[in-house]
Amino acid sequence: MEKKNWYSEPLAEIARALTVDLAAGLSAGEAASRLERYGPNKLDEKPPRTFLQRFIDQMKDTMIVILLVAAAVSLGISVYHASIGESPDWIEPIVILLIVVINGVLGVMQESKAEAALDALKKMSMPQSKVRRDGAVAVVDSSVLVPGDVILLDAGDIVPADARIVEGASLKSDESALTGESVPVDKDAKADIPDGAPLGDRTNMLYSGNTVTYGRGVAIVVATGMETEMGHIATLIGAEGTNETPLQRKLSQLGKYLGIAALLICLAIFGIGTYEGLPLMEMFMTAISLAVAAIPEGLPAIVTIVLAMGVRRMVAKHAIIRRLPAVETLGSTSVICSDKTGTLTQNRMTVVKLYTGDGLEAFGDDTSPDAVSLIRFGTLCSDGRIEREGDAEKHIGDPTETAIVAAALRTGETKDELEAEHPRVGEVPFDSDRKLMTTVHKDGDGYLVIVKGAPDVLLSRCTSGDVGAASRANDEMSEQALRVLAVGRKSIESLPATFAPDDLERDLSFVGLIGMIDPPREEVRDSIAECDRAGIRTVMITGDHVVTASAIARELGILHDGETAITGAQLAALSEEELGANIETYRVYARVSPSDKIRIVKAWQAHGQIVAMTGDGVNDAPALKAADIGCAMGITGTEVSKGAADMILTDDNFATIVAAVREGRGIYDNIRKAVRFLLSCNLGEIVTVFAAMLLWHESPLLPIQILWINLVTDSFPALALGMEAIEPDIMNRKPRGKDESIFSGGVGTATVLQGLMIGILTLIAYYVGTRGGLANGGLPLGETMAFSVLAFSQLVQSFNVRSSHSLFKVGLFSNKHMVQAVLLSLALMLVILLVPFLRTIFKVIPMNGTEWGIVLALSTTPLFLSEAAKAVKRKA
Repeated sequence: MEKKNWYSEPLAEIARALTVDLAAGLSAGEAASRLERYGPNKLDEKPPRTFLQRFIDQMKDTMIVILLVAAAVSLGISVYHASIGESPDWIEPIVILLIVVINGVLGVMQESKAEAALDALKKMSMPQSKVRRDGAVAVVDSSVLVPGDVILLDAGDIVPADARIVEGASLKSDESALTGESVPVDKDAKADIPDGAPLGDRTNMLYSGNTVTYGRGVAIVVATGMETEMGHIATLIGAEGTNETPLQRKLSQLGKYLGIAALLICLAIFGIGTYEGLPLMEMFMTAISLAVAAIPEGLPAIVTIVLAMGVRRMVAKHAIIRRLPAVETLGSTSVICSDKTGTLTQNRMTVVKLYTGDGLEAFGDDTSPDAVSLIRFGTLCSDGRIEREGDAEKHIGDPTETAIVAAALRTGETKDELEAEHPRVGEVPFDSDRKLMTTVHKDGDGYLVIVKGAPDVLLSRCTSGDVGAASRANDEMSEQALRVLAVGRKSIESLPATFAPDDLERDLSFVGLIGMIDPPREEVRDSIAECDRAGIRTVMITGDHVVTASAIARELGILHDGETAITGAQLAALSEEELGANIETYRVYARVSPSDKIRIVKAWQAHGQIVAMTGDGVNDAPALKAADIGCAMGITGTEVSKGAADMILTDDNFATIVAAVREGRGIYDNIRKAVRFLLSCNLGEIVTVFAAMLLWHESPLLPIQILWINLVTDSFPALALGMEAIEPDIMNRKPRGKDESIFSGGVGTATVLQGLMIGILTLIAYYVGTRGGLANGGLPLGETMAFSVLAFSQLVQSFNVRSSHSLFKVGLFSNKHMVQAVLLSLALMLVILLVPFLRTIFKVIPMNGTEWGIVLALSTTPLFLSEAAKAVKRKA
């Protein structure tokens, strides 16, 4: 496409150059053709790494390099032995290299899974745009926009591409990301901009990546992708980096500490072995193998996969996680600050009480004839309407009016039927000064005037009906946090020359009062109770009146005795010190502005709390950023609020936040289980070799045996632990602290004790095999039994760490992934122990029934010890 100064061209010329009808937009076929020609509307990304590049990156790991050096040394020695006519040992270096290759391939597969999940995550949170296609307005992914598309923008939208404004109403755009201008720029579709005007002066243009802060507009896309101004800078505003999550950073640091400790221990083992006269090369390979096995280098990848799988599960529960670290933070959320309307409530006004001359009554199936008549008059004096789309209802217009129309539907009358019977012939629209709306309808030979509005105003215009009783009923309904509308009527014989409110809205007959409320979501009450059990405080923040907010809060269980509801004005009068001192007593904030939300978030954070905050407007973005977890509304939320959020609620439901917190806790819990399992197994291997060197000056495990166990018994069960079902009592625990260690709550102690247990059981197997008086007793049998017990006991241990509850209560086969992982690892181990050719490679010997019985007894001991410990803990 020819490069033009789109800002200086006449609109008609732009439409001609881009071959588009501004009223109808592009056709779907033409849009698809242009998408193929111009490419997707996104900035260029680095090409994905090939399998070979990923594999080479795996080989750069410090421990793998050490292992490759060891294999090279072993190979060199074998070559030397062959050159001098001695029998070389080719098997050991070949097996080590094979294990390195297998480990590298598994690492690439894990990394690919993690990246695929993260790519899916990006697609889920991809921004969308409103565009005219084939004469209708459609919502499409912003990435498929093409030059010539006619887009519609409202306050809160992120501009998806460079575009020339066709029309605008009070349109303003924040261009600080592009020009540095801190104040939103007024936009004017009719502005005459000369060639060469600087970017900041092109007031008839909108630029990709900027935000519409006010008003609305229609624009024609003139550049997409790398052809936009943002593309020229080649910087994607708000793009997600590939930084590690806080937990991954902690685990990487832990890996380094473990590496240093393991290397020191391995140096000690090498020194002891050399001092005792054991073969130098064997001790070197044992020390290297143990160092590699002791460090859980695959742990960060496992954590990424577990987090990504959790994110997928959350999507099914209507929560889209935009940033992976948010999953960790969710699990420690201790305060949820939630909007009322639409999140805690249904965002649909509903008629619940009616007052006529006969008194107050609840609206239901047995509504009185006078109350039905009141609903009929209210419906006629409304502009709201309800359209059916299949089984769903679409409410169009003011929520209070659509509530009345819905009530009429419930009584069996549609608005169309009522208007057919009494056609509207005139009206005086609602005015905020008058606080009334009036409609005039044909009624037989005369005309019917219906007035609807604020009770205090309308009652003063009534000359018929018990106004005093109606005023008392209004007070009673208002105390119940109901929004109340009054309805009056009168008949006139002929239409006036003009529909003047002063003439029509006097001498009315009082018809009744309609009380309505935005009712709480049914599922929210249980979710708030679940939060209370989980030690999570729920705080309501709303722009609604304090009486209404307090009534809903009490009904939902948010506001309790001794706790307070305050208004935005009262909040503004508090100093930071006063707010901080009383923050725990304030559970409802009414009539607050978006800027007040930041104060509330920071006050809770100053108390060491992890805060989740909901928001949907442009002005909510700073508060969403300030919160530990920003939750944007997927239905009512603006693109700006979604861009600032960590999580998007696709159903705008408070219960979804609680479900996501539950999922976050479960994910973190499963990661802790994987860490505990891997480290206890690694510790068991170190204890085995180190203690044997000290006690008997022998290594019970050969280098290839250590590496095989590390490959077979670690990765598969650890991944399966990440897929463990969330424990049923997870929401009965208090939130974990912001800086709480992954080893807190006894996990560190349990890891050490279980590592010692595995090591001791392996040492017993080695002692029985070498010195226990068995028929085949000796070093080969001892090594075979130690190798078997170490591997099998680790597989048993993977079941133990699945839950803090008894394995038999949880269900031995309830995690099918764990069963499959253990069966796979078990099969690989049995192949080594039973196939003669492989027995020779791994230097193990056949075992008889007695020896297999001892191995089985020792290998299953962790199960019985763990169950006993869990039983004692339950009783305690």
